[in-house]
Amino acid sequence: MRLALAQTNPTIGALESNAAAIAAMIDKARDLEADVVLFPELCVCGYPPRDLLHQAGFLDACRSTADRIGTACSKDSTVILGLPRAAFDSAGRRIGIVNSLIAYREGRAIATYDKRLLPTYDVFDEDRYFLPGSHAVAIEVPGRAGLVRLGLAICEDLWRGEDAGFAARYHDGPDPIDELARLGCRAILSASASPFVLGKSERHLSILRKHAQRHGMHVASVNQVGGNDDLIFDGRSCVVAPDGRLLARAAAFETALMCVDLPLTQTHSGVVSTEETSDRASAAMTAARFVGASHGHDRVASSDEDLFRALVLGVRDYLGKTGFTSALLGLSGGIDSAVTAAIAAAALGPAHVLGVSLPGPYSSEHSKSDAYDLAARLGIRCMTVPISVPFDGAVAAIDPAMATLGASKLGERLPDIAEENLQSRLRGTILMALSNRTGAIVLTTGNKSELAVGYCTLYGDMNGGLAVLSDVTKHWVYRLARFMNDQHTLLGFAKPPIPTGSIDKPPSAELRPNQTDQDSLPPYDVLDEILSRYVEHHESASQIIATCGGRPGFDEATVRRVIRLTDLSEYKRRQAATGLKVTGVAFGTGRRMPIAQGWRSP
Repeated sequence: MRLALAQTNPTIGALESNAAAIAAMIDKARDLEADVVLFPELCVCGYPPRDLLHQAGFLDACRSTADRIGTACSKDSTVILGLPRAAFDSAGRRIGIVNSLIAYREGRAIATYDKRLLPTYDVFDEDRYFLPGSHAVAIEVPGRAGLVRLGLAICEDLWRGEDAGFAARYHDGPDPIDELARLGCRAILSASASPFVLGKSERHLSILRKHAQRHGMHVASVNQVGGNDDLIFDGRSCVVAPDGRLLARAAAFETALMCVDLPLTQTHSGVVSTEETSDRASAAMTAARFVGASHGHDRVASSDEDLFRALVLGVRDYLGKTGFTSALLGLSGGIDSAVTAAIAAAALGPAHVLGVSLPGPYSSEHSKSDAYDLAARLGIRCMTVPISVPFDGAVAAIDPAMATLGASKLGERLPDIAEENLQSRLRGTILMALSNRTGAIVLTTGNKSELAVGYCTLYGDMNGGLAVLSDVTKHWVYRLARFMNDQHTLLGFAKPPIPTGSIDKPPSAELRPNQTDQDSLPPYDVLDEILSRYVEHHESASQIIATCGGRPGFDEATVRRVIRLTDLSEYKRRQAATGLKVTGVAFGTGRRMPIAQGWRSP
């Protein structure tokens, strides 16, 4: 049987453009004489549609779009599409919504399957929207050797939370794959929309292998690709053999059509045992092969490359799908703005990125020169807008008000926190004014470490439409910068993009004389480990202190201070720009902490 996995990049709610992309994939698969074409979960509307599901007419439009595509299917192929559907009881009353696959052949729907396991953790909230399906569904498809029975599954039906550490929630629930195996399926076809997280693709592959080996059958999983708001989808659709071998894997972070010939024999009547299926598969394994050119990449990408390509895709799609064609950002000469600018240039092209140097009264000469060095390396335009004059004017206006209030003047203790924040807010105001005039979106440059402890200024450096590095710790920012320089040719840069000065100098906000980040924060290696344990692994202060082994910097006072700053800064993060998620726990839709709360970590 010739199977095509169609790895598409939908825009949520853009049914017509999504349908056009689906139709183009079907045409390519037909040219390659595919017997079955499988598309990702909710490919018709894009994942996750969230509350669009409750908008009047949305479900009907999704179904009519799917049927329009399905009626054009030829008799030679079976097309399987993902879409949301209204669910009805036996009396015809609507009772909710289901996350479905519909299989089409010869211009009509031949089967419908509803997702049975609904994830409700991290960024997932499917219990809010969907009813679970109640039974397994297998379809019989004409293959080269006769009818072949295939089992249908959707995303979590396969993962069962194992990929994200939430397997226990399904402990007493059904195993949809076990049930498909009992139906005598020769292969499992799973449609997914699984967001990218660093390292998760290998966990997915391990889970697929376990299913394949346990049941002695092929397992094929097609995954959505592209960026939708804070989520990035990496594709990497794949097919695993009954013995656990990876037969095919599609490209990461790209649309792709992957066609594979599978050695599937004709379905016998009745239930086929696991042993019988394994024997047939072992004998025919060497027959599996790629068909056509879109068969993925053999090269295994490093985690650094994955992170870079994920962020590039996230920026490109966020702007493209929201209607922006260009971006601008402040260039401080520091590592965060340098890495953000490089990602933006790779995503949009250098001609569509504007860097703005905003020197103030405490800016060093190298901060300005490094900004222009970066712009030259990237080929982006850079301009200078000094803030000293508006800063002096603002101080002159505010000092009398401070005196009237009985508060110390800004200039009496130079500089105080009000004066430091004023500089940041003036920079944010200027960037937003440039955005208004040019139509370019402002990219914020703060990293996850700073956002965690509130080392950022509301209405200042937090101003913008997209937070590119908000889920990237300072450690990873430096690591990514060095990787981009070392592998600049692989990544499409003409020369190493990040100035050595931006990498080597101590990080500083330059809001007062001789300032460094470590005046206010622990060393970043200490800070990032504490944050990882507290935010991503949910450890308490006492657990972190006890397991640090007496290493310098991890004293009780430091650990408790970092945790307290993280808790107190929740109100800032609620007002931050949308940030791209690349780790297991990002500051965003997957972490929902109260702002007004009295809990203190023990």
